[in-house]
Order: sequence, then structure tokens, then C-alpha cells
Amino acid sequence: MPKLTVELYQSLHDALEARSAETGEPVAHIVTRALSEALGLDHATLFQVSTTGALVQGVYRGAMTLGRLKEHGDFGLGTFDGLDGEMVALDGEFYQVHSSGKIEKPADGALVPFAVVTNFRPARRAEVPAFTSLAELTAGLDALRRSDNLFFAVRIDGAFASMRTRAACRAGEGVPLVAATAHQAEFTFDNARGTIVGFWSPPYARSLNVTGWHLHFLTDDRKGGGHVLDCSGGPLEAAVQDLDDVRLAIPETREFLEADLTKDPTAALNIAEKCR
Repeated sequence: MPKLTVELYQSLHDALEARSAETGEPVAHIVTRALSEALGLDHATLFQVSTTGALVQGVYRGAMTLGRLKEHGDFGLGTFDGLDGEMVALDGEFYQVHSSGKIEKPADGALVPFAVVTNFRPARRAEVPAFTSLAELTAGLDALRRSDNLFFAVRIDGAFASMRTRAACRAGEGVPLVAATAHQAEFTFDNARGTIVGFWSPPYARSLNVTGWHLHFLTDDRKGGGHVLDCSGGPLEAAVQDLDDVRLAIPETREFLEADLTKDPTAALNIAEKCR
């Protein structure tokens, strides 16, 4: 990440140190946020609708419109009302990968029960070594993270030797995620050019998000995609963004408010999201 060295008036330096001591926020974060606001840029914020813990319990009713979600990011992933397919957001365009394999751009009025988005502004780019499996790819991506306690967004563009994805099928409210994804549609692509969109979440966020890497894929021709189950290819270049500001939109639907969210969703997510 580029570094900037500047000279400050002592009074400004003292004010920064005092604010940092008061809030616990590092001086670098305070300065970065102030510069972003002054220049009209978006801070590195992860915006999330609902939680994976709610999804595990079968809370699939849309909690936010797609149009409202777009106000918070141009890059991300998620699903749609009723667990109807996979969301891939790329370059400000939002796509819905249906279980039929069809891909469309939903209307802004489409409802979203879960999503993670950001305004993607990568801090660095680096090569990911050739990989023969999703496990090898994520190991390469782990080498690009600078902490186990931040969130990260990643974008990988290029040609993939193989790509296996899934798209969730519409499910009834209250059907647990493991049961709902047992009937998912799966797709295989060979020598596919496209983009992986994804996020890494730290272990302490297990009740909020998929811990580790959560990746979705979209082909360049916008005719294929979905939640990544396995892949091979490379070497490829990855663009990585650190995310140090997390904002959560909590649904006020009856289903969410009455759901039992006290259980650890990790095991269920490993089955439903990672096919383990």
C-alpha cells in the first residue's frame, strides 16, 4: 500500500493523537477517512444486509431493495428473496444467477435478504500462483492478507482452466440452509474467462458472515456464474482491498426478530456454502 509522509503543525499532530486516544482508532485511519471525505472518495467500508446466522435458520425474506443496496457499494455478492439464486455485483452492475443457469439484471425493486458489498478500490495487486483447486487458490489469497483480524475484498480476472459453481434454488421461508442447498443447481465451465468477486471474513465474525473466503464468479460474456465450489487455473492477478469499517443493516422482519440466532452457524455453513 502506498505511504504518504507529510509535515504537520504541532497543534494538528496533538489533535490527531488526542482523537486517537479518545476513540481508540489508529491515527492512520483518522487521516485516511478525513482525506477520503475531503476528496469525495468512499472509505473502505463493508456494508452487509442481515447475517449468515439468519440464513442458516431459513430467514430468506427480502429485507432491502436492490436499489437501496446499490447506494452502499458497486462490488459484492449475496442472494435474493427466497434464496432465489446468487448475486454477483461487478463494476456497479448487479446480476442474478438463477438455478436454471439464466443470468439477468434484476430491477431495483428486487428484494435482498443477505448481501455483502463495498465500493471496490483495491489497495494492492499481486500474482496468485497457479492452482489446481479452490483450496490452493484460497491459500494463495491468504498470502495477500496482512492481518487475521480485518475484512478483505478480492477481485480476480482472467482465464480459469476449470470452474464449478452453484446457484441456490428458491426455498420456502424457514427451511434451514443446509436442507435448501441440498437441491442446488451446479454448473461446470472449462477454459472460462471471467471474474471472481469475493470477501474474507475473520473467525470472530462467524455469527455474521462466512468466515474465510466467500467467492462468486461471473463469466465475461455474462452467461455463466454462481457461488464458487471449485476451480483451477493461473497464475492470475488479484486485486485486494482492506476493509476496516463494517456496517450491518439488521432486518426488522418478523422472521428475523423471532429467529434463534444463538447457535454457532459454522458447521452448517461449511456444508451449505463450502460443500464440506
